[in-house]
Amino acid sequence: MNLAKIIFSVAAVMLATVPAAATDTGADADEYVLVFSDEFDGPDGSQPSADKWIRCPRQSSTWNRWLSDSEEVIYIEDGQLVARAIPNPDQQADPVPMITGGIQSQGKFDFKYGRIEARILTNPHSGNFPAFWLMPADQSDGWPTCGEIDIWEQIDAQNTSFHTVHSNWTYNLGNTGNPRSSFSVTVDMSQPHVYGFEWDETSMRWYVDGKQVGSYAKSTDPDALAKGQWPFDKEFYIILNQSVGNGSWAADADVTHTYATHFDWVRVYQKKSSSVGAPRAADANVKVTAGDSCINISCNRPTEVTVCDIVGCVVYHDAAAMQVTLPVADGIYIVNGQKVMAR
Repeated sequence: MNLAKIIFSVAAVMLATVPAAATDTGADADEYVLVFSDEFDGPDGSQPSADKWIRCPRQSSTWNRWLSDSEEVIYIEDGQLVARAIPNPDQQADPVPMITGGIQSQGKFDFKYGRIEARILTNPHSGNFPAFWLMPADQSDGWPTCGEIDIWEQIDAQNTSFHTVHSNWTYNLGNTGNPRSSFSVTVDMSQPHVYGFEWDETSMRWYVDGKQVGSYAKSTDPDALAKGQWPFDKEFYIILNQSVGNGSWAADADVTHTYATHFDWVRVYQKKSSSVGAPRAADANVKVTAGDSCINISCNRPTEVTVCDIVGCVVYHDAAAMQVTLPVADGIYIVNGQKVMAR
């Protein structure tokens, strides 16, 4: 094992064993409730929770061109999600030089406004291109018009974290400085860091270890808004991935190297007044009964359903079909404003 791998292995152990420092993203913590989290505390070698994540599908963009469903590129280890890019072990069956890993909460969880944080350690190397980012649940306008929020990216061997928004206004029309839409800050990538993002009706703010490193405001100019300056007033889902470059930004991938990024945890908070986990009036379209360690949900028509536990944490949020049986631990739950006890 070379020195760089030894250093990264030691740092990964630190990530798993050292408690996360309290962070302050500038908001009053008392105003927020936890609505989604994953501590990635499953058994070593297991896969991330299917209740919260699906694999990112392979497509034609740089970041997703070599994505794979292989368990060698996404797995749980030492209380962390490990996302890797590795030399392809079977190019005869899959003729690409590397396979890479990524997961997303699409169809499982999305949110509009709030605070999201993740504790992350990556292994800088030429061609490295990991990310923690958000994409809209509704992408019918196409990219970049639909919007994209990059909470954190890192490239190559740089000790730099990047934080960016993309839209028709910034990408197609080139308005990257009106207002400024991308930020970078020097970060010691040999250590884990907490990358945070806070978002409301009028502004976005990025944080590294609790310190604000950038902000982006909604324009008050109707012309700018009409040209797509703020496509960020809708639900977005989470993506965690390890990709590799192609020379356009990050360098060409070193196809002989194994890249790895460790995600210690990810957490989403929303203000009590707007939380998807906040109580709301009972939905007459949704019928709810309790079964044996499960909740049975029946809808007259396909309906967006949110299930929260007694402390307000979201355990299910999706556009439910006509009938859904949701396995849950014993306890009290709120389903679209209706209380039910599973036992």
